Amino acid sequence: MRNIFYHWRFYRLGREQYSECMNRVFSNNLLYLRQANTVFAIFAVVFSLFPLLLEKDVIKMCVYLAIAIVAFVLAYITNYTMQKADVKDKDIYTLITIFSLNLIFFGIYQSVLANPYHLASLYYCLLISLLLLFVNSPIYNFFLITGTVIVFIVSTVIVKAPDIYIFDIINVLVAGLISLYFSWQVSKLRLGLEFNAGQLEEERNKYLNQSIVDELTQLRNRRDYMNTFHRFLTNYRASDDWFCVAIGDIDFFKNYNDFYGHPKGDDCLRVMGGILNHLKEIMGVYTARVGGEEFSMLWCEKDLAHVDAIINKLIKLIREARMPHEKSKVSQYVTMSIGVYIVKCGSSSDVQTLYDFADKALYTAKGSGRNCAIIYGEEIKQYKIPSPFDD
Repeated sequence: MRNIFYHWRFYRLGREQYSECMNRVFSNNLLYLRQANTVFAIFAVVFSLFPLLLEKDVIKMCVYLAIAIVAFVLAYITNYTMQKADVKDKDIYTLITIFSLNLIFFGIYQSVLANPYHLASLYYCLLISLLLLFVNSPIYNFFLITGTVIVFIVSTVIVKAPDIYIFDIINVLVAGLISLYFSWQVSKLRLGLEFNAGQLEEERNKYLNQSIVDELTQLRNRRDYMNTFHRFLTNYRASDDWFCVAIGDIDFFKNYNDFYGHPKGDDCLRVMGGILNHLKEIMGVYTARVGGEEFSMLWCEKDLAHVDAIINKLIKLIREARMPHEKSKVSQYVTMSIGVYIVKCGSSSDVQTLYDFADKALYTAKGSGRNCAIIYGEEIKQYKIPSPFDD
């Protein structure tokens, strides 16, 4: 028996992948449980009308209404549980067990206690469909079905005549086996679908990442930069006052490549990518590589004084990297010229115009001796931030 369960557990999956898929699928049980309780409650309410209208039996009606109330309460508790941040497996198992017991009691009452002279056809249908709603461990399903079959057999032997309960016992055993088999197969199918969906999601993310990330620097590429630029212009927060566009260019990078060679040039770009990614993490700015040695940043600000803090932090990180540059005309280390354009959020939606203004500020920085930043905007007078580490 253990080998059978072991084979099922790792069917097409490894141990880790099985655990991942099972966790995702098992959490979906709450959604199915809420829906199942709601439907069952409505069904029990409707079913309670028949004893009252046809048999004038108030006791039967009250029993069915009590079952419906339990189902409604379970649906409410399930909905509350779904909103919790951390739902434990034992909580889900408890709710499924209560739902199953409520359904089993309904089946036994209707098929055995309320109708002792009829075959329990409704109960067989409930037994077969019970486990098809959820994905549980095979051991849980085995004990649930076995316990249900035993309770039914005992109750039907006590209440029904031998000529009826013999057929009921045979039928319930067959229904139990069918229920176990189909729940087994359905669980495997759902796990397989979840596994395939996970693989497809991983591949999609992989290809998406390759399409928007620059392979050399691990920064976002120009395609993602332009899309993000549009999002910044249209989706800024109400608390944001200023939109900032910064373009940076490594000073005398052609001289660097010619002197050190292109492999060293690639290493320099990788280091610069690491610096900008670090700046993104600590300052919350969007960074991208938009050209050969050209990089850009986008962010929104409430306080204009913070713009200087971000630019100074970038210059400081580049200087601390201490990448030698013997052919630079401004420093013995690699430096960057930066142009920043600042505009009121919502005042412009023209990406190209804003980019051109930032590019103009970059060329002004180059014309001002490089290794500095030029900042300006429609409502901001142009000013210069020199490198605090000039040689």
